Amino acid sequence: MSAPVAGPAPTPAARRTSLLVTLILGGLTAVPPLSMDMYLPALPAVTRSLHSPAATVQLTLTTCLAGMALGQMVVGPMSDKWGRRRPLLIGMVIYVLATALCAVATNAEFLIAARLVQGLAGAAGIVIARAVVRDMYDGVAMARFFSTLMLISGVAPVVAPLIGGQILRITDWRGVFVVLTVIGVLLTLVVWRKLDETLPPERRHAGGLGAALRTMRGLVADRVFSGYLLVSAFAFAALFAYISASPFVIQEIYGASAQTYSLLFGVNSIGLVLLGQLNGKVLVGRVSLDKVLGVGLGLITLAAAALLLMSTGVFGHVGLAPMAAGLFVLMASMGLVMPTTNTQALLRTSHAAGSASALLGTSTFLMGAVASPLVGIAGERTAVPMAVVQGSCVLLALACFLGLCRPWQRREESTEDGTTGEGNRL
Repeated sequence: MSAPVAGPAPTPAARRTSLLVTLILGGLTAVPPLSMDMYLPALPAVTRSLHSPAATVQLTLTTCLAGMALGQMVVGPMSDKWGRRRPLLIGMVIYVLATALCAVATNAEFLIAARLVQGLAGAAGIVIARAVVRDMYDGVAMARFFSTLMLISGVAPVVAPLIGGQILRITDWRGVFVVLTVIGVLLTLVVWRKLDETLPPERRHAGGLGAALRTMRGLVADRVFSGYLLVSAFAFAALFAYISASPFVIQEIYGASAQTYSLLFGVNSIGLVLLGQLNGKVLVGRVSLDKVLGVGLGLITLAAAALLLMSTGVFGHVGLAPMAAGLFVLMASMGLVMPTTNTQALLRTSHAAGSASALLGTSTFLMGAVASPLVGIAGERTAVPMAVVQGSCVLLALACFLGLCRPWQRREESTEDGTTGEGNRL
């Protein structure tokens, strides 16, 4: 196992993060859920407007996710070499332009292409926000700040479908992208004026593409880092199977309106935020992060099993309420899983936070992009593919946690040599 390389500790000045900077970082991490979730209630309307099947329209989610995944692989190493601000601002400007193009798409192919560019550019906000947190924080403080970011960015999936549903009451789906364009412009201006550089020149990498690839290869060679990376990726794939399929499951199978779907999605997102805050405000510093992660994975496993049994008719015909309850547990439990895996992985990578953040983001979004088309493989009148994909991803996440992270083994090692690693101590 490759040992983590220690980097310079964050300075006291860097730790005194202003409320405005916290809100900016939260806004940057909110870009993906805004881009995805505000658009979700409009998916059935897009299929009718562009005269395309559901599977084709779901590719607008897949390509956006794929773009966010690939974009992070580029932006992460760039931010380690040139600092955080310049790549972030370039990415935000391109995001605004691509989102405006989505609003004027006349066919599904154009919309899919524009969503790909939107995802590529939007990746800058995701990867650099995580890298900035690693620049400023370490240990318990980093775990708590990630939970704070979840509180801020978690508001986005709560309000985004509600906003999207209300937009559809007064205009068509194109209005959703108009609103996203305005949000992108405002966030870009705030970043330009108020977000300072957090990576000083002496801590930047001077190498080019070859050096970036070698750094990433070293990160992947660390078994424990790769374990947390894969746990995060498979858990996100289970979550995105829900995000991609739920508009059709709730609206087409159970006959709910776009507004009802938006309300249910908002309630689920509130559950995610609340468990994230329980993690950051109560559990961090008192309970091992690996124990929190284990509980979160256990809850997701139970929810996925229940959804599979209900969707296959084991309990007979079930109404909307039991299905919504299972989806709530699955999504809310992500509040324990996602910030914990990010923290445990980044604790080992202070020497290359941008590259590590890129690998984390790329793996999660690529797995989400794979899950998206699979949930629609049997059409939009059955929830079985969604449940099968979720169950498979959860089992793979558990296997990676037990087989690669091996938290019990690291505790034994730290006890034997008399040391206590930051990740083990939490």
